[in-house]
Amino acid sequence: MRICGLLLASVLIGNVSMAATPVLVIHGGAGVIRKDLTPEKEKLVRADLETALDAGYSVLKSGGSSLDAVSKAIVVLEDSPRFNAGKGAVFTHEGKNEMDSAIMDGPTLRAGAIAGVHRVKNPVLLARAVMEKSPHVMLSGDGAEEFAKTVGIELVDTSYFRTDERWQQLQEALKAESSKHASTPGRAIHYGTVGAVALDAQGRLAAATSTGGMTNKRWGRVGDSPIIGAGTYANAHCAVSATGWGEFYIRATAAHDICARVEYAKTPVAEAARTVVMDVVPKLGGDGGVIALDAEGNFATPFNTDGMYRGWIDREGKMHVALLKE
Repeated sequence: MRICGLLLASVLIGNVSMAATPVLVIHGGAGVIRKDLTPEKEKLVRADLETALDAGYSVLKSGGSSLDAVSKAIVVLEDSPRFNAGKGAVFTHEGKNEMDSAIMDGPTLRAGAIAGVHRVKNPVLLARAVMEKSPHVMLSGDGAEEFAKTVGIELVDTSYFRTDERWQQLQEALKAESSKHASTPGRAIHYGTVGAVALDAQGRLAAATSTGGMTNKRWGRVGDSPIIGAGTYANAHCAVSATGWGEFYIRATAAHDICARVEYAKTPVAEAARTVVMDVVPKLGGDGGVIALDAEGNFATPFNTDGMYRGWIDREGKMHVALLKE
């Protein structure tokens, strides 16, 4: 009777004892503008996504944790100038770079997040440090960077994040803002958030997201990426990382909604993700996409924009990368 009770307790708290086949899924942001995707840029983006997949999957293949896998994959994308995270972060209205990130461990529901940092080379590593080395879930701004110093997270000069492409995007956004014919705020803004979800050989799920936010954002705006349940969420059943117009993902608690549908309604992960991305978020006025993965290694990458940089290594160990609609 005691053994049965212990087994039941293990199930109830979400511990996973059965072996699983590792799976890794990543994204480099939704809202891809087709006309701006030159053959040269496409080649570079694909190479970065493949490098990120290799980095994360090498962890999983060697028996490492899903947390380590998503961290490794995102660091690669943060170090590339081609994604709106880390090195490639976009500029705020004031001409600064403000970055957000979050990470979550599915089996334990531990989470860490940071918002509005300016000098953190790899925001996802600081988010993980918040989770593992502090009693908190989210830190922001100068306080987050002070914490970074205490735990050995690398800080860099703000000039590290400046790229000509992102600066030009800001100038174009400022010009559009001053025009009487400016488009709806948000829809004309480049989305480039990066994210990863992983299932490791021990059956553990994890999710992480990192972003520079929206070009021309003001007043310390924070989007969905660092908000647990909005842009990032993982439990024992499902892991999600979102990309898109963050205000609407926050209002819909989109990442948690997908996982709740999987856990409580037993909805297949592809159906749950598609419903939220193609129905719930658009009805509020937003757009974007997600990557979602369940505990059996099933995954989905729905988006309602022109494209979404994405890639995965499936249960057969096969790599695939896609940028636009297929």
